[in-house]
Amino acid sequence: MPTPRMRTLISGLMLIPLAFGAVAASPDRADAGGSVAGRADPLPGSFTWSSSGPLIAPKPDAGHPIVSVKDPTVFRYDNRRHIYMTTAATSGRWSLAHTSFADWSQAAAAPQTFLDTNPDIGNRYVAAPQVFYFAPQKKWYMVHQTGPPSFSTTNDPADPGSWSAPRNLFDTEPPIVTENKGPGGRLDFWGICDDTDCYLFSSDGNGHQYRSRTTVAEFPNGFRDTAIVLSEPNRFDLFEGSNVYRLGSSGTYLMLVEAMATGSDWRRYFRAWTADSLGAAWKPLAETEANPFIRSTHVTFGPGQPAWTTDFSHGEMIRDGVDQTLTINPCRLQYLYQGMDPASSGDYYNSPGGSAC
Repeated sequence: MPTPRMRTLISGLMLIPLAFGAVAASPDRADAGGSVAGRADPLPGSFTWSSSGPLIAPKPDAGHPIVSVKDPTVFRYDNRRHIYMTTAATSGRWSLAHTSFADWSQAAAAPQTFLDTNPDIGNRYVAAPQVFYFAPQKKWYMVHQTGPPSFSTTNDPADPGSWSAPRNLFDTEPPIVTENKGPGGRLDFWGICDDTDCYLFSSDGNGHQYRSRTTVAEFPNGFRDTAIVLSEPNRFDLFEGSNVYRLGSSGTYLMLVEAMATGSDWRRYFRAWTADSLGAAWKPLAETEANPFIRSTHVTFGPGQPAWTTDFSHGEMIRDGVDQTLTINPCRLQYLYQGMDPASSGDYYNSPGGSAC
């Protein structure tokens, strides 16, 4: 059996060449409005995707000998796309970088700014960013991991030097996490809010998906009620890189979690669930190796584009807006993903798109 490729959050790791790409849901995959678990849903129960080639590669310099860019968060602000991403070097150092551009065709050439040049970020370990505008406070938040779940804020997300020093979202680790995380730890934190509450989702690399809650009025403080909302006996079936989105105005939410195809080739792919609210139970949508949300067996590439990756890993949907509701258009699903390019020594991004309606 092949050995699974692991993302390790400790120094001294060996990096595997990774790459980012983008997929878009193909219009002919299914009709929206079908029945999922016996109810109407704004998404179909099966998916096919088309993908671009790599869009963004690491740009090392003398002070930043990076070989990978990972875990993109993407949003549109001031008529430009902005991406914050994890950077990784063979030394085991993990940090953040930023890039922006007006159009995807400019992504490869766009300069990258390393956030360790911001003295409030510095040389600390920080990774897996998620950026959104928290409208009640008129402030931008970046949720990330510095070991524990943490956040920074700014009034100008286009300026990577303006982010504040990280602050922890929890005073202590919730007991339910300590009891279930096994040899790993919570990672890949994801914030999303409805009208009254804000939720923090996370994985532990040990087969558990967690959810914590606070009120909109208290955010970013007061997270409590931490619970396991999904679990698997095989930790690779519910591994890391989770996302949660609101599907338009439907009142339905979509959760994606990265897994490894343990039943076949160990390639990374995404499973998907839906729920009627952020506090509700999650119901299967496309969550098997045979019927995944995104997997290499369900992705084609454009004319003249080689299948440059068979791994589809930690990324983010292209959102309709930028606020804390994380709303996406179910009729146009686009996902900016991290892939593995076996012919390259670095990571790349590329951007997908498509119609579900």
